[in-house]
Parts: sequence; C-alpha cells; structure tokens
Amino acid sequence: QVQLVESGGGSVQAGGSLRLSCAASVYTDSNYCMSWFRQAPGKEREGVAAIYTPAGSTSYADSVKGRFTISQANGKNTVYLQMDSLKPEDTAMYYCASGYLGPAACRPVERKELQYWGQGTQVTVSS
Repeated sequence: QVQLVESGGGSVQAGGSLRLSCAASVYTDSNYCMSWFRQAPGKEREGVAAIYTPAGSTSYADSVKGRFTISQANGKNTVYLQMDSLKPEDTAMYYCASGYLGPAACRPVERKELQYWGQGTQVTVSS
C-alpha cells in the first residue's frame, strides 16, 4: 500500500507562484507514474501533469503547459509541481495520484491504474 501526502498549497495573487510536493511512502523503479489532478468547486476533476518516474518523462494538460512544471526529487519518492503565472482559474483542490503505468500511458488522465491518491492540498488564486 502506497501512501501519498501532498503539501505546499496556499493562497496567492494572480501572477504568483506556488510549489506543491507529493511524498510517497514507497518508490519503485518499475513502470511507475505519478500525477497531479485538481478539482474546483462544482467542476469535474481534471488532470494537470504526470511524470513517468523511471525516466523522468513528463506530460501536461494544455491549460497549464508553459506555466506548470512537474519534477521529481533525486530519491524519486517525492514529486513536485511548480506552478508559475497562476491564474484565478487555477483555484482548486490539488491531488497527487500514482500507480503502475508504462511511459506511453503515463498522462494526466484518470485511469484505474492510478490507484493511490493523496488527501489533497488547496490552492487559491485571487485576482
């Protein structure tokens, strides 16, 4: 069983930056994907970014490309989401998810293989 703990959320003004962290209780070198999702009030959960941890390859939703960066720590059991040029529409609860997926399937899209989820961290961007 993998436990994921997110941190780093908060309130910022538009144009500001935040860095979220997701610490996993275990790390595996085999076909592992860690992703960030978000859900705003009254909206469906959407994928934001994903990283295939064995190789560090990344994938982003169009809405955050060029503004958000997903990366991993050297020990690879912690994943970060650097969020720059934040907009009010980025306001949401942000969740970390992980599971066993190959590189082609590791995308910011909900899949049954993403079986581990954190509790979320709130990000609020004011105009």
